[in-house]
Amino acid sequence: MSKPVVIVGAGPAGLSAAVTLAKHKVASIIVDEAPKPGGVVYRGPWRDTDALPHLDDKWKATSQSLREQYRQHQDLIDLRSLTRVLGPMADQHLLTAHEDTLSTIDYEQLILATGCQERSIPFPGWDMPGVMLLGGIQLQIKSGLVRPGHRCVITGTGPLLVLVACQLHKAGCDIAGIYEAAPFKDLARETLALLNRPQLALDGLSMMMYLKRHHIPMHYGWGVVKASGDPQVEHVTVAPYSKDWHPDVSRAETINADLLGVGYGFAARSQLAQLMGLDMQYDHMSGAIPVVDEWQRASLDNVYCAGDTVKFAGAEAAMLEGKIAAYSALKARNISMPNLDNEFKALRHQLEKSYRFRKGFDTAGYRRPGLLSLPEKDTVICRCEQVKKADIDNAINQGVKDVITLKMRTRVTMGDCQGKTCAHYCYDRLNESTTSPQPLIRPRFPLDPIPFAALEDDA
Repeated sequence: MSKPVVIVGAGPAGLSAAVTLAKHKVASIIVDEAPKPGGVVYRGPWRDTDALPHLDDKWKATSQSLREQYRQHQDLIDLRSLTRVLGPMADQHLLTAHEDTLSTIDYEQLILATGCQERSIPFPGWDMPGVMLLGGIQLQIKSGLVRPGHRCVITGTGPLLVLVACQLHKAGCDIAGIYEAAPFKDLARETLALLNRPQLALDGLSMMMYLKRHHIPMHYGWGVVKASGDPQVEHVTVAPYSKDWHPDVSRAETINADLLGVGYGFAARSQLAQLMGLDMQYDHMSGAIPVVDEWQRASLDNVYCAGDTVKFAGAEAAMLEGKIAAYSALKARNISMPNLDNEFKALRHQLEKSYRFRKGFDTAGYRRPGLLSLPEKDTVICRCEQVKKADIDNAINQGVKDVITLKMRTRVTMGDCQGKTCAHYCYDRLNESTTSPQPLIRPRFPLDPIPFAALEDDA
């Protein structure tokens, strides 16, 4: 094998893989849709700035370290930014789009580090301006240095709620309240799991102290009910959740706010893996994920998967998986690595600790069926095709038992986003009404629409 290893994704996993390959004198090509490397976590601002007062020192140090490693090995890393992978083609080629130009990249070895996307939870008003997913909020304040609102409510589950609240407050926002769906006792029960990463646990405690110091209220066992306003969000209604996360609307409270941040988990961006025909499995927390072995090898011999593409466990775990995937690719090239067995054992040990740490949050914040009761009959579930909850209910009541038939009956997942927004609700809704395993919705080629300008004949 002499060609560069092709890596899809310039986040922590992809950059870690590229740097590891470069240290062993193997070139790589990284394809990423963003203008800068770092992924959603470490991308940083799109314009130069002297200070980032709303971001913590650890984030800045890790982001700078990741970029410095990339710069040190830049001669062996071909970063192709602002480039989207539209899908696989025959003979180990990928179709890509850069601006209005289509091209192909051929590969002998491929590392998929495509990351994750946020899981959308439909509720009345979830599609109005001012209602944002937490990752979108972070992109605005980290990449665009834009304050997305003035008075904010944060709802959902997981450690990202507290992190985003601290970042918004440092950026000058008034945080009206944080509403964590999991009861405090469920989080406390996972203390041993969280101690697998003591430094991260201490960082979390530090953020909690920040909230207390600035009188930002934290409510456990509460969550969103609806958002309302005209033309954008002006009021957010929250209520205590039952153990199955059904809202007790008799105790609901309405808060004046112009920004509602929502974060009920993530799902793998695995559409490219599915199009390539990799073996897949469905995970309740991570969605459709490719099956990999302990060396990050997928079901095709020359394809490896790393980071949130496989398992959502945080940026540090993604970097470890990226390194392991790179070692796998190097092994396949018969490159000598005398200390590889010991290095691999150390990496896997660190990785297992990260998995156990993350499992603590996933166990406490395991998505409960009560969230399915939030949307009303006229709430739009599929934004692309304007499919409402009533349409899905009618199809299920008429005997639809799997997501493929639901797609044909209602057109859910058939829009431009190919189900990135609505598919997870459909999986959960059908799993509630049937015990049969759900088939996965197979994405279409191309993964993103091709602009007409890319099809023009210059001649």
